[in-house]
Amino acid sequence: MSCRRSEALAFSLVTEINHAMARLVDIWDSIGIMEEQRVERMQTVKKHIDGLLHSMIMEEEALRRRIRTDIITSQKQLDTLCLELTVDPYKFEEDLTVLQLEKNLRCRVESLLKEKNERLSDLSDLKKQDEELCVTLCATPYYIPSGSVPSRTQLQELREHVEKLGKEKESRVKVFSGLREDIRTVMDEMGHEPESSLERESICPDTDIFLLTHDNIKALKLLLSQLEMKKESLISARDKLKERATSLWNRLSCPEPEGEVFREAAMSTLSDDIRRWQGCVEHLEKLQMTRLEEVVDKVRQELVVLWDKCMCGPEQRELFNVHFCDNHYTEELLALHDEELLRMMAFYEAAQPILEDLEKWKRNWALFQEFERKAADPNRFSNRGGSLLKESKDRAKVQKLLPKLEEELRVRVEEWEKNKGSFFLVQGQRIMDFISSQWEEYRLQKDKEKNERMTKKTEVPQFKTPTKRAHGVTYTTPTPNKIKKTSNQLAPRTATVNSISSSNSCSSTTFLCVPGRPQLSAKRSKTTEASSGPRVPLLECNSDKKLVPISYSAFTSELSKKANSDAFLNSTVRDML
Repeated sequence: MSCRRSEALAFSLVTEINHAMARLVDIWDSIGIMEEQRVERMQTVKKHIDGLLHSMIMEEEALRRRIRTDIITSQKQLDTLCLELTVDPYKFEEDLTVLQLEKNLRCRVESLLKEKNERLSDLSDLKKQDEELCVTLCATPYYIPSGSVPSRTQLQELREHVEKLGKEKESRVKVFSGLREDIRTVMDEMGHEPESSLERESICPDTDIFLLTHDNIKALKLLLSQLEMKKESLISARDKLKERATSLWNRLSCPEPEGEVFREAAMSTLSDDIRRWQGCVEHLEKLQMTRLEEVVDKVRQELVVLWDKCMCGPEQRELFNVHFCDNHYTEELLALHDEELLRMMAFYEAAQPILEDLEKWKRNWALFQEFERKAADPNRFSNRGGSLLKESKDRAKVQKLLPKLEEELRVRVEEWEKNKGSFFLVQGQRIMDFISSQWEEYRLQKDKEKNERMTKKTEVPQFKTPTKRAHGVTYTTPTPNKIKKTSNQLAPRTATVNSISSSNSCSSTTFLCVPGRPQLSAKRSKTTEASSGPRVPLLECNSDKKLVPISYSAFTSELSKKANSDAFLNSTVRDML
């Protein structure tokens, strides 16, 4: 359509020129211009038209060359931008005119230039933030070559780097603030004045005085730990002074009003407290010098209490006996007593876990001996309220606990002796030797009691006592005082007595347990067997019974086996113990 319009426009242009020339010829005819003049004028018109067309053609030709130059320039610029911005090269579309190609290239170049400027602007802002954070944190800046355009990946990494540094700064600021606040608090509690530049800077209200570096954080942490150690030492010194003052108050029986003067509210700082307690101790020590005899006697009482707590034997106490019995009261004697008291207090504090375990063992050892004493008492079987079973369980528990306590003591004492390089003595013995001696004394005591019982048995005249019948046996014979003894009845009675006595002796020497009530047929058979012979006097039956001693451990084991069953317990067993 556009081609037809241009062709029509060109045709109309030729037509207009022809019309113009025709009018010129008419004008020349009316004027009467000769042919030569007409040719000259026609040449002038032609020259004018040719010049005009030529100038127009030259202008259009220059436009075409300029467009081609712009295309080449844009192409080069576009390639450079693609390389700088690390984007894919621009691909030309096919069947494009020169003018369309130039326009597309120009738009693409403008777009890439805009993106380049935006990247450079973002890079400038991010680098500025990065440099500030790196200076504050003494970190390494993110490296991007100078003069280059950053890629999208580099900008994203730089942005993440800046965000990370920002979070790190917030974290370090929090740590710095906490450390400086703790340092300020500890200094205030101690009443400590800053001495070094670091201490002065740490309590300075200016928050920007410190660079947020790891080295500065370590320095502040080290300073805080040193101040805390100093605070602990001051607290320890104050507590020792308080303890010393309290000890002196108790020794000197200080009047309550005088003691209350020093028990007033604590000062604002530890240093003030220490000075106050130091003055108190000095005052009491001066007072102590005027009452040496009374003070030394009280120290000796404290020493005796500590010796008893530490279970020191005579040999251990003998080492200090020279000073303990010295009646020449001097400051040197008091100093020796104080030194011994401090040594024993330190020993007691270090050995307290072992002494507590030993005390626990002694309590359980006393319980064990009490249970053994009860086991030898036959009257304990008269209690049917379940206390015997409870006693058996408690005794088993103590028997299990004693070896565990002894093993714990052995381990603790071995560790003590290894660390201290000396023996742990109890009543002048090593602790395991002390425990072994207790067991040996117990064994000897048991042997002595056993021998005494055996001696009493041999000395007591033999006599017969009636005993209860064995469970399940029924006698149908008359009582002994109603039986007329004849020679014919002597043999069967003797046989019957022997059989019954043997069964009774077997049943009476053990803890009789019957699983359940016997069947009726069994009862009848036993009754028949018993009634088939003559009745045996109870006294004669007991005369043939041989008592076999039974131990408490056997009894408790049999009791534990049958306690949960439906067995019948023979009560005659207590008559044989």
